Amino acid sequence: MTKDDRDILELLKEELAFIEQGGYGRSVRTPWLPRSAFQDSLTCINYGYPYRAHPCSECHLTDFVDEKHQAEDIPCHYIPLNEAGETIEDLEAQDNQAHLEATLKQWMRTKIKEIEYARAVHGAPQSAQPEVVA
Repeated sequence: MTKDDRDILELLKEELAFIEQGGYGRSVRTPWLPRSAFQDSLTCINYGYPYRAHPCSECHLTDFVDEKHQAEDIPCHYIPLNEAGETIEDLEAQDNQAHLEATLKQWMRTKIKEIEYARAVHGAPQSAQPEVVA
């Protein structure tokens, strides 16, 4: 169970905006270092820490991770992003940043719509967890 008190809907909207604004482009200061989806944005509960101050199990994104991948070093990289089951881990291995970002943006748009719909229909409070539909 997550302990992150941030609203998952707002997190996904902010992450989507971050990507659409080129957030995962190469850093001017360290252009040789690739950026990692979720880890290198404010979505990550450990963003800005030189170490993991919080276990990943406290993050909302783990709600979207299959049980068999919950113990991975970076569980959010194992979220199935499409019907083919592609994950960030799979897409980063392909070294195609444009495809990774397009797939991730589509997944986030879908999840945002699902959460908004669920809240509209069920009148769920801001802090309510969405039913995960992978």
